[in-house]
Amino acid sequence: MAALYEGYTLCGLVPDQNLSSSGIQGIEEERDRDHVVVTDSTRSVTLYKVSDQKPLGSWTVKQGQKLTCPAVFNSQTNEYVAVTDNKVIRIWKEDDILLDKAFKATVSSDVWKVHCTHGGEPVVLFQRGAVRLLDSLLAAPQQPIEEVLAQEEAIRWSTIIVAETQQFIIITTEQKGEHFLYLQRLNPNSVQRYRLEREEPGLSPLSFSATYRDKHICLLYLYPNGHVYQSVLSVRGLGTEEGVQALPLPRSLLLGLPVGDGQLEAASAMALDEAHVAVVGVPHPSAGGGKDFLCIWNTNFQTLQAGKEMAGKIYGQLWSYSNKVFIPHGKTLSIIPFECPKSSLASALGKLKHTKIEESKTPNSVPSWNNILHGEKAQPSKSAETRRTRTTRKSQSTTNLTTDQVLELIKTAPVEEIQKEVEGFLTRAEFQDLQPSVGQLALTLVSRSLADPAFYSSSTLAQLVHTRCLCHSVCPDLVLLALEKKDYFLCQLCLQFFPDIPEAVTCACLKAFISIPDVDAEKMSLEPDSVEFMENLITRDRAEAGLQNGFSPTSSVVNDRQTRAEDVKKASAPSQLSCPVGLHKAVLINEILQTPYSDTFLLPHLKDLSSQHVMLFLQYLQFLYLKYSQDAFPQMEGFRSPSLSQIMDWVCLLLDAHFTVLVMTPEAKGLLLNLHSFVKSQVRLVSELGKIEGSLQELRKMKAKESIGQYSIEIIELF
Repeated sequence: MAALYEGYTLCGLVPDQNLSSSGIQGIEEERDRDHVVVTDSTRSVTLYKVSDQKPLGSWTVKQGQKLTCPAVFNSQTNEYVAVTDNKVIRIWKEDDILLDKAFKATVSSDVWKVHCTHGGEPVVLFQRGAVRLLDSLLAAPQQPIEEVLAQEEAIRWSTIIVAETQQFIIITTEQKGEHFLYLQRLNPNSVQRYRLEREEPGLSPLSFSATYRDKHICLLYLYPNGHVYQSVLSVRGLGTEEGVQALPLPRSLLLGLPVGDGQLEAASAMALDEAHVAVVGVPHPSAGGGKDFLCIWNTNFQTLQAGKEMAGKIYGQLWSYSNKVFIPHGKTLSIIPFECPKSSLASALGKLKHTKIEESKTPNSVPSWNNILHGEKAQPSKSAETRRTRTTRKSQSTTNLTTDQVLELIKTAPVEEIQKEVEGFLTRAEFQDLQPSVGQLALTLVSRSLADPAFYSSSTLAQLVHTRCLCHSVCPDLVLLALEKKDYFLCQLCLQFFPDIPEAVTCACLKAFISIPDVDAEKMSLEPDSVEFMENLITRDRAEAGLQNGFSPTSSVVNDRQTRAEDVKKASAPSQLSCPVGLHKAVLINEILQTPYSDTFLLPHLKDLSSQHVMLFLQYLQFLYLKYSQDAFPQMEGFRSPSLSQIMDWVCLLLDAHFTVLVMTPEAKGLLLNLHSFVKSQVRLVSELGKIEGSLQELRKMKAKESIGQYSIEIIELF
């Protein structure tokens, strides 16, 4: 059966004042399936990386100007194309900062939309139905544009489809209550006009979607009465002459959706594959009124296979890319992963005995940064596997409660009983079944903890975080609740496992960690590996590793070693080589250093730190840099620890946020001089690495030679 997994937030929305629009014009896929371009309804275009829900770039037009169509990405030139004020085409690259300084051209007629497929040239569709390839239009921007549509005929929807290596523009229009469809082929140019069959008087389609399969274009459209129709168009019957006569467009009723009282207003239907349709804004058959759902229907068997309640107002907008649904609701743009396996009657009726699916193929709704950075395969939490093995015998005697029963239990039961039942539930559940349940359990626990100050179950929340099925977007109050309860172990787990913690929350954690008295911090119980790393770092004797790989590092000619040695010599006073904070406080600050962030959004919050906290933080970063620069301290494998580049990034961020205050503080003079030398040495290192880049590339191209033994010395002549 089809499934909807736990969703997460891509970004916030700024809806219209009357809540009639979500504030989003369009969402387009960018260079690959992990990047999308979001265009709002006024002035901004933002590039997002989907896997970590972080903006990579944002561009805004001037006050008084307005974006009038969604921006698209031209993969041929790696450029973005958008239209402002209906007639001004703007083209820019990712590294451009100001749109006003980017290329722009004014055309002679109002533009409806720019369409672009991956690998194809952008196509400009004008409001009166004419179509131009972007390059030919920019060659003569003021060229006359013909009118294809009849008088009083207006475009309602359009898209682009690639069929048999050719691009087709599909347009739906309305004229005096009649609805028409134009199918236009590019190269050679031809167009055919169709008339849609009339529905009940006064009803117009609420949404359209089009897909290409089996050498036909399938058009799906939803009416306010809940009827979902499908029309099939052949792409081979188009001639080279434009079709003047409107041909009737046959249709078949695909679904009759329940509409409740009255008609649908803000709803949308989209084909996911040949047998499944995603619908939003249509009442759930078994839910009460006043609730909005995202549902997946099976068209072969007329069954509802998955449903998810969406909080806030539904705007009738829906996009789908790479097995993810993008849906604006309330003040949030959410991403809902889905799966639509091949349908069978048994699965549609819920009678199919599901075989165990390989865990590596299970859709993971909350991606891990290790997966993103290092390409590790998705796998269930080791702690979950260990817990399942450890408690198998114990759980056999426990009542097998369902998710709903556990949720009801959480609302009233004492902490001990909740802990026992949640642990049993996590032990029994398969990894793929945890996806939709863990978020609900965490939300209910957090809600009760906020409503009842006397209730708090730290261990249960930690268990849920350990499953790796949770993220900040799913339970946004969890980290702040942990800070309020001074549950710093839970904060540490969230920083480790959540890929989408906002910069404001990261800074709130940083403030709390720095403010903890060292005496209180040492009483905490934290993650053992991170504590062991800091113990080794603080207590390691510098002379422990005088020889490495059979030679003394002082004889090395590597500029990096020489540079760092100079830094250590300049700043090796005893006070600087001793950790300025306690062991456990250092462990917590290390988690902050490894948390993903965006410079643009982090800097304003860093400015809220006091000068005392900034000095302490910089002293700790100096301590880390000096320890990392010593030849006696190699990077420890298997331990979660900040990298040297992360340390330097945070040094630069703090200096950017508080430079004026630090310059005016006499106590900071020596510290600033040391940090300046650190940054200078890193710049020098990067410069030297750039010089040998060509040689390293040649080494990489050389074929790996056969292993001679456990140890060998080989001389490679580069020139």
